[in-house]
Amino acid sequence: MSAHADPANPAAVERYLRELHDRITSALEGLDGARFKRDGWQRPEGGGGESRVLSEGSVFERAGVSFSHVHGAQMPPSASNQRPEIAGAPFQAMGLSLVFHPRNPYAPTTHCNVRFFVATPKSAPPVWWFGGGFDLTPYYPFEEDVLHWHRTAQAACEPFGATLYERYKQWCDRYFFLPHRQETRGVGGLFFDDLNEGGFTRCFAFLKSVGDHFLPAYLPIVERRHGAPAGERERQFQLYRRGRYVEFNLLYDRGTLFGLQSGGRTESILMSMPPLVRFEYDWRPAAGTPEARLYEYLKPRDFIRELDGH
Repeated sequence: MSAHADPANPAAVERYLRELHDRITSALEGLDGARFKRDGWQRPEGGGGESRVLSEGSVFERAGVSFSHVHGAQMPPSASNQRPEIAGAPFQAMGLSLVFHPRNPYAPTTHCNVRFFVATPKSAPPVWWFGGGFDLTPYYPFEEDVLHWHRTAQAACEPFGATLYERYKQWCDRYFFLPHRQETRGVGGLFFDDLNEGGFTRCFAFLKSVGDHFLPAYLPIVERRHGAPAGERERQFQLYRRGRYVEFNLLYDRGTLFGLQSGGRTESILMSMPPLVRFEYDWRPAAGTPEARLYEYLKPRDFIRELDGH
């Protein structure tokens, strides 16, 4: 199908993202009992969004979920470095991004993002693409949680091709990797970017499948773990490992770079940061401890095949 027969529909994407924003907000408030603070903002260069932040809840120490729809006269370098044909073109970008930091160390941190970009060069047709995914960062991993997470990620991809889960799972492992630590950020999930193969309708359907599978992937895990007994040892390890999250977001994350370069609202961009974190000099867990077990997971692994016994 040609681009002319299947044109991009930014308005439809915006409607979906706003509905997903509301759906995720409602689910988290229902689980935690606390309410999100809603914070609308406008960008001087064009567009704006709404950040929603839940702080000091019974389940979540901090949970942030933000919708943004920005536009401008010139695509920022973080989005055009790989696409010289759109450098300097007018653009619009919209997306939903969330990071949840549970209070209990046995409940994993999670991140999800779904986004859409379109650039309109003066002498060429519009250029558009989708990106996003979701990933899981446990401190004390449980096999049933990791298996459930990856099975749900696989289910999001299955209607769109037998090889898509493995392709985007591997991309997630490569993207959420800290080269200076030689660690993955967590146990992975899905990551895709620059998606426009097969036309707008098919790509948009895939984006919706990823967005719609996030809550079924995450909620059963946090519901199982948020009430587990945990002491000061587990809390201190959680705070230490949160430091890796900070390192990745500030050094490598494309979304953070795009938000800052495009003049987005700094508070909203950085709301993904954990409220408390601990850095230690050259600390390593003792061999054989539950803390040391995490490091067995911080490398690319075929979790479905390994944990499902196939």
